[in-house]
Amino acid sequence: MEQVEAMPAPEAVIRSARPVNSAIEDYPRPAYGWYVVAVLTVAYVFSFLDRQILSLLVEPMKRDLSLSDTQISLLQGMAFALCNVLVGLPLGRLVDTRRRTALVAAGVAFWSLATAACGLVRTFPALLLLRMGVGGGEAVLTPAANSLIGDHFPPHKVGLPLAVYSIGIFIGGGLALVIGATIIQGALRSGPLLLPLVGEVRPWQSVFLLIGLPGLAVAALALSLREPARTGALRHGTGADGAATVAAVPLGEVVAFLRTNARAFWGINLFMGFSAVAGYGVAAWVPSLFIRRHGWSAVEIGHTYGLLLLTFGTAGVLCGGWLGDVMTRRHGPAGRLRAAIAVKLLTIPFIVAYTLLPDGRAAIWPLAATVFLPTFLNGLSPAILQQMVPNQMRGTAISISLLVINLLGLGLGPTSIALLTDRVFRDPASIHYSILIVSVAMMLLSLTCVLIAYRPYVALVGRLRQG
Repeated sequence: MEQVEAMPAPEAVIRSARPVNSAIEDYPRPAYGWYVVAVLTVAYVFSFLDRQILSLLVEPMKRDLSLSDTQISLLQGMAFALCNVLVGLPLGRLVDTRRRTALVAAGVAFWSLATAACGLVRTFPALLLLRMGVGGGEAVLTPAANSLIGDHFPPHKVGLPLAVYSIGIFIGGGLALVIGATIIQGALRSGPLLLPLVGEVRPWQSVFLLIGLPGLAVAALALSLREPARTGALRHGTGADGAATVAAVPLGEVVAFLRTNARAFWGINLFMGFSAVAGYGVAAWVPSLFIRRHGWSAVEIGHTYGLLLLTFGTAGVLCGGWLGDVMTRRHGPAGRLRAAIAVKLLTIPFIVAYTLLPDGRAAIWPLAATVFLPTFLNGLSPAILQQMVPNQMRGTAISISLLVINLLGLGLGPTSIALLTDRVFRDPASIHYSILIVSVAMMLLSLTCVLIAYRPYVALVGRLRQG
């Protein structure tokens, strides 16, 4: 039996949120910590590879399955949002109490098989169900990865590792477009495939198969990682062998802590959520913008936009992680928020430029800026969230954050642009106006939320650091 040490009353824990073991924590060797970051980043790359590939397959899927823009948007976004609502919070709780490396491996294997299966079905309901499966598998990765990375690096050095992990979004999204365009190009030349027991597989279906199955190797790699000790724990215990253990914090205390700091917590989460509406919406429909408005082929925009994500997206995340650490050293808890506000304001003129310029080649340059600048937030946001919750609440807190991001970003981003195009403008060629309206509106909403949360957040992080 495990014996748990006596702890102060929940109110005291909530009021100060001070870890019981305030002594210097023992972290794994930095080299192994960076190896863990590398493996988790590869897994994140595959998650966005599997998620983002659909944006390049919009036109052939619409043609072969007779789908509308709104139906496509449900496959791109709402499927993930619904699944996150169903499984996100329970998985986040498991991250706080179970072996995180095993959870990562299981999630990668599940979403990889679901992605491959998308290449074997021929109806919209089946595709929607499988895309929900992809979202369910992916729901465990980021809470577990953030928690694992936080236990491999001390707080003043965790910003860059979290930023490196976050570049998986843009490497995965970029590779989805570049590799997907190349596969499509080859598949169009060779025509449909005939597979045993399956029958004819169209070019867009073969893309799902070729993208999904390699993820099983990544799952095996994640399973080989060692589970680290949890640092900065609020509760400790003693096992039957006398060894120190970490005891789970009751869910009621987690909820009470978040409720006490609701203005900071929800303000930051809504800031991230409204930012995600613009980010996911743009990622879903930019290829269609260039295909419809500028007459580009799927191969052209796939290679071009994919390379922008790989280069400018990756650079933006790394710069955001570096800038956040620098601003934190100079301005304390407010540093990363100040950087986020500045980036938001700088981005808006470039959104207007790339959506309204009549020449596709000219529009690429402001589009590159709207890839580079907003991705600073992907380097800033993980550390912003980690700073405001103790270790044993991170899995739950990050799962709540992902729920907000997915409900707003994936649920509203692709679909809000599609609805404006289908129901307001009633013209597929007007998609650039839909992207402009949604992007600017979400930028302004996210700025409002971060300003509301600013003072409470700074005060909360200050209290946690004093502990």
